[in-house]
This record gives sequence, C-alpha cells and structure tokens, in this order.
Amino acid sequence: MSSANELRERTRQQMLDSLGGWSGTVISAIPLVVFVAVNAVAGLWPAIWASIAVAVLLAGYRLVRRQSLQQAVTGLFSVLVAAAIAAHTGQARGYFLLGIAGSILYGTVFALSLIVRRPLVGLLWEFLDPAPLPDGQRWYRVGFLRRAYDLATLAGLAMFAARAVVQLSLFRDNRTGWLAVARIVMGFPLYLAVLGFGFWVVRRARQQLPAPAAANPETDAADADPDPAGATSDPAGAESSEERE
Repeated sequence: MSSANELRERTRQQMLDSLGGWSGTVISAIPLVVFVAVNAVAGLWPAIWASIAVAVLLAGYRLVRRQSLQQAVTGLFSVLVAAAIAAHTGQARGYFLLGIAGSILYGTVFALSLIVRRPLVGLLWEFLDPAPLPDGQRWYRVGFLRRAYDLATLAGLAMFAARAVVQLSLFRDNRTGWLAVARIVMGFPLYLAVLGFGFWVVRRARQQLPAPAAANPETDAADADPDPAGATSDPAGAESSEERE
C-alpha cells in the first residue's frame, strides 16, 4: 500500500473513531448529567469532582473493553478542561464554555472554506475518495460537484451555528439544566442528520461524473501491428517464388 493510501486509511479510521456512535454519545453524556445533577444537590465543587471521577472511570471502562484509545483520551481531556473552566469561573455554566467555543471555532472554519470556494467537505471527501476526473482537472472546477460540496458544508455550518446560538442563549440566562439537554440533543443525533444529508447530496452529484474510460479489446486489436517483425508471409508472393523456381 502506498504512503498516500496509508494516510487516507489512517484518516478514515480516525474519523470513524471520533464519531463514537450511540454508545459514545451515551458515555460522553454521563459526566455531563452527573455534573448537572450533583451541582443541583451539593454545589459546584462536588459536581466538578464527581464529573472528573466519572470521566476517569469511563475512560478505564473504554480501555478495558478495548475501545478506541482516541475516544477514551479525548473524552477524559474534554471533561478535565470543562471542569477547569467551571472551577476558574466559579459558575456551573462555565462547564459548557468549551463546547460552545468549539462550535464557534468549527463553524468559522466551515464558513471560511465556503468563502474561499474550497468547501471543507469537498477537501475531506476528495482526499479520502478522489473523484475519477481527467488528469489535470480539479474537483472544485466541476460546477455540479462543487455545489454539492457547498451544500454539505453549509449543512455543517448550520449545525454548528445552531449549537452556538442555542447554547449561548441558555448560557446567558444561566439555564444549566437546559444547557445539558441542548448539548446532548444537538450532539450526535443532529450530527447524524447532517452527515446523512451530506452523503445524499454528494453521492447524487458524483453519480453524474463520467465513468472512467474502459479498454476496448476490438480497438486494441485493430491498433496492434499484425506483423511487427515481418514474420507473416504473403501467400501470393510465396506462390510467385515457387513458379519462378
């Protein structure tokens, strides 16, 4: 396998690991729910320590189950950072600032890619699965293909913008419980819907691409030199030689 193919395969696996699926969504939601519940009953600091303890246990559970190391480390790290922000601000709603900032950052990247006419979904897709285009032709110069990538990228932008707007509004009103609900509901379920839309619109566009030219056996046979070394004799010529003899 070439280095480029190895890089593509490694990137695909990392992206799949980062999704986590429904089980990953449930596991990542547990420290959040514990934080909100303990904060409502016992206050901020017990909630911080409870969420950290649960996150450590869940990271160990993932490792014992031989699940993705990336998921275990990322989940634990995000809880630690969120807890540190809540401790620094002295407010329970600070626990959600990391997620809000992440939505704003990702949304900005998606928006910039659209502005420069290199939609992020297209960059990722064409790296992982390049379209069968003629040599020298770029995917972003194929109108219908780039429009499909634009729509898929715009859907991702809308998702991150919705997360940021809703959670910022709840953050401003100090609605910690509803922040947790919005974080869970607008997490993997919404991401799955956006991902499905992106696959649908891009697959439809890629079906319009011309199929790669197949080899034509008849043409190849006709183009071949029937007597490259002059080995094939002319029957008429042979008869004339015999008559002369």
